[in-house]
Amino acid sequence: MLKLAIAQLNYTVGDFAGNAAATERHMAGAAAAGADIIVFSELSLCGYYPADLLEDAAFLRRLDGALEQIIDASRRVPRLVTVLGSVRRNTGPGKPLYNALLAIQDGAVVAEYYKQLLPTYGIFDERRHFEPGPEGACVLDVAGHRIGFMVCEDGWNDAGRDYRVNPFTALRAAGPELVVSINASPSDIGKRQQRHDLFRAAAERTGLPIVYVNQIGGQDQLVFDGGSFAVAPGQGVAFEAQRFKEDFQVIGFAAGRFSGADGEALPVPPPAGLSVPDFTRRQIVLGLQDYARRCNFTKAVVGSSGGIDSALTLALAAEALGADNVFAITMPSAYSSEGSVSDSVALCDRLGVTLYTHPILALVDNYRAGFGAAFDAPLQGLALENLQARVRGTILMEYSNSFGALLLTTGNKSEISVGYCTLYGDTNGGLGLLGDLYKTEVYALARHVNEHAGRDIIPAAVLSKPPSAELAPGQQDTDSLPPYEVLDEILKWHIEGKRLPQAEAAAASAFVEQLLQGEDGKKLIARILGMVARNEYKRRQAPPIIRVRSRAFGSGRQMPITAKY
Repeated sequence: MLKLAIAQLNYTVGDFAGNAAATERHMAGAAAAGADIIVFSELSLCGYYPADLLEDAAFLRRLDGALEQIIDASRRVPRLVTVLGSVRRNTGPGKPLYNALLAIQDGAVVAEYYKQLLPTYGIFDERRHFEPGPEGACVLDVAGHRIGFMVCEDGWNDAGRDYRVNPFTALRAAGPELVVSINASPSDIGKRQQRHDLFRAAAERTGLPIVYVNQIGGQDQLVFDGGSFAVAPGQGVAFEAQRFKEDFQVIGFAAGRFSGADGEALPVPPPAGLSVPDFTRRQIVLGLQDYARRCNFTKAVVGSSGGIDSALTLALAAEALGADNVFAITMPSAYSSEGSVSDSVALCDRLGVTLYTHPILALVDNYRAGFGAAFDAPLQGLALENLQARVRGTILMEYSNSFGALLLTTGNKSEISVGYCTLYGDTNGGLGLLGDLYKTEVYALARHVNEHAGRDIIPAAVLSKPPSAELAPGQQDTDSLPPYEVLDEILKWHIEGKRLPQAEAAAASAFVEQLLQGEDGKKLIARILGMVARNEYKRRQAPPIIRVRSRAFGSGRQMPITAKY
């Protein structure tokens, strides 16, 4: 029986010392557990994705040094085969680098394979830096078992729709007993099921058992959920590692089937996985933890309006960083409701978060007076509304600069889509937690947070009050926008479309088709699509957001600012 160790780790881009140390530590653990082979994830030595750091000669030299360190460490565990992701030079025509899988044993690279399919869609742009590897299979005998290798995207084209080459074809012809796939697969809603379905189908069609090793952790906008798994023909998904956690497991393989390390039956992974709200909460919490840690922040600050968006942001931040490290500031103005402050107090009391009060009435009045004196015109209307948001944004940045706290923006995807936000005001900050959640999803996640906590962390009054920016007398969001139940379906249909999970895509499409039956519906859709197009300039200047869906703003949706739609 082959004993295979799966190392599902959280790597930091460019942390060669840390990444190499974690690799060495798990190599030693695998050898101690009697494993024949240990598998790490894609580009594990440098972290995924280095982007244009791959053009930095010093970065590549340090990567070479980390690889030599691992090769040297392999001499201390001479029987063990270590499979990891790194970069290799291309000495021929094309891009100068390959995205490589290396198999290392007893001080030598015993096999290497270059990723053939380089994604350039969605959040990916690997063809910018890498040359596709040559067609063909890479196989290696390990402890009497013939193993084939592939890297991430190579396994996603078995249906042959996206690339001319299907690496499974050459692999199958090479006759391995088992395929090892190393991956850096970011998570989004429905991604786990997509992976399982695709690789289960590939295993059944080719007759090849597959071990799929993924990484975990947050990297800028992306979050990797782990969930490494093993799938075999007739056995289905036989093993799954933890999600959103580092994990190290040793499993067995013999006669085309997976087992525990000692041949025992493996627990069957639950088909359903996490609920959407539970997935979303874990995704955002891990994304914030790693973003803050890697940017050297231990504290966060949030502007607390008493509304649902700031309440949910504070609750998620408290879970991620600890309530003692999260600070809220309420900044009442002439148009703030009583609940703006009282609901903020109730929320922060329940969370254990420190709340500061910084009124802005006098500051706004001074600006109004100064504007009138300088320009001989009153400051009013939208300019006055936006001024309040910008004063608040300035106060929040003052706090961030003074006390070293990461400012978290609170905008949701519905508002960001149509520009219902103030540039240099409520868009100030270093990271947005809710920017890939539609407003209706914000409410659903807030209810889940209460359910998960077993008590109403987010007060009922916050969940039930009509949404309002409170920048004008009696203002409500529905003064400018259709109800969010309507807006969100239009936005899902327009922004994500077929990228949505199948049921969600069908529901959004049917909703829009119904609206298009009437003239009012046609006008509403045209107005919303125009708002989305006109506000690209705001999104381009907004802080990064944690990606939850398959098409998030940022690198996942690239649109021109100056275009006629």
